[in-house]
Amino acid sequence: MTISPESVSFDEDSLTVALSDGRKISVPLAWFPRLLHAAPEQLAQVELSRHGLHWDALNEDISVAGLLAGVPDLTRHTALAA
Repeated sequence: MTISPESVSFDEDSLTVALSDGRKISVPLAWFPRLLHAAPEQLAQVELSRHGLHWDALNEDISVAGLLAGVPDLTRHTALAA
């Protein structure tokens, strides 16, 4: 069974995703700098797929599996290490 996103919401500090199995998961927006610094209009342009979330204009993809595993944006850590 694939757990897929059903809806996405934001508050000042968090991204919350409602999942097809009834769970809701919230993570800090600080995990995803592109989302943290995006305008509300940009955040609203999310595309839901079977496996995750995509913002074309922001070049951001977040998988449900990554959210459930507690994995933040790895490109942020890669950039800091360079």
